[in-house]
Amino acid sequence: MSNAGMTSDPEVTESVPSPDDATAVQVGSADTEDSDELETEEELIEEGEIAGDYLEQLLDVLDFDGDIDLDVEGDRAVVSIDGGKDLTKLVGRNGEVLDALQELTRLAVQQSTGQRSRLMLDIAGWRAKRKSDLTALGRQAAKRVLESGEREALAPMTPFERKIVHDAVASVDGVTSESEGAEPSRRVVVIRQQ
Repeated sequence: MSNAGMTSDPEVTESVPSPDDATAVQVGSADTEDSDELETEEELIEEGEIAGDYLEQLLDVLDFDGDIDLDVEGDRAVVSIDGGKDLTKLVGRNGEVLDALQELTRLAVQQSTGQRSRLMLDIAGWRAKRKSDLTALGRQAAKRVLESGEREALAPMTPFERKIVHDAVASVDGVTSESEGAEPSRRVVVIRQQ
């Protein structure tokens, strides 16, 4: 769903339905399980819309161009900003600015809904590329460990990055992975299974 034509008019933000409104529409419309799924889906869509409005206003203040796309993947809202020339400035070194903007966006959603948000923000495709690179890294490390039998410790990573590597290692039979160390130096270690 693309929201490239979003406006930063404060009235738009106020017109977003509250979680209570979404619940009221769904009660009695389907069995309980389907109703819960719809409620969750609608809540995630609402999170994405609130985040999109917040980010649109931020882009306007910074005088940056970009198209905001909203999606739901699994159990989280995903908001992507693409298309602008200066967007890499909003990613920063190793995604540090992107991580900070994601936390600010989550706080904006929480302030509006009263619920903690797990939304994922991607800017200029940085997270998508990072996920692809980390998946390849995890599989390559798993294959090296499988061949050599030697455990391999990877570079320190964020929890999000470690999760991607653990998932990639898990896709290779005969090896396993675990996290060792303390933040910010926590790392994935790949080990051959006995």
